[in-house]
Amino acid sequence: MAAESTSFVDRWLGGNMCADLWSFALLTYARPGVEDACLRLQGQGADVCLLLCGLWLDQRGVTFEQRRLQALRQIADPWQAEVVEPLRHVRKQWRAMAQQDAELGVLRERVKALELDAERQLLSRLEALAQIWPLGEATDQGAWLEGLATEAANLDRDALHQLRVAITGT
Repeated sequence: MAAESTSFVDRWLGGNMCADLWSFALLTYARPGVEDACLRLQGQGADVCLLLCGLWLDQRGVTFEQRRLQALRQIADPWQAEVVEPLRHVRKQWRAMAQQDAELGVLRERVKALELDAERQLLSRLEALAQIWPLGEATDQGAWLEGLATEAANLDRDALHQLRVAITGT
């Protein structure tokens, strides 16, 4: 009886995915090919946190709507520009010097940790917004990733496909 009364979303969350966005992002990023795809897309200007959020929303069956995407962007865009990107810039700027200077290498690792913390905070904020959206209603698996990719037509389609395959297996 318990199996019959368990909702589709509960079975989906329990068996195939993480309930929280941060855990989903970590597990997804660890899958073969995902890190490389994310770094390629990030190098082209994509917000990887937003892409991972889109994959998470697709998996949760949240219906894609343009107004929802805009709400996510209102959170993500300023945070990326004002918090994550400055940290990333410093980390990258110090890369070569840190190889020759151990103390700077330690500082660079601290900046890297701050950058990761900033991304975690962004994912937490995106998740908080998305929690109010109904689960299990979407009929178009991949709509979120497509919606995010459509906004940036210059993104590497192979890398996007790699992300989709890592999540859906198709």
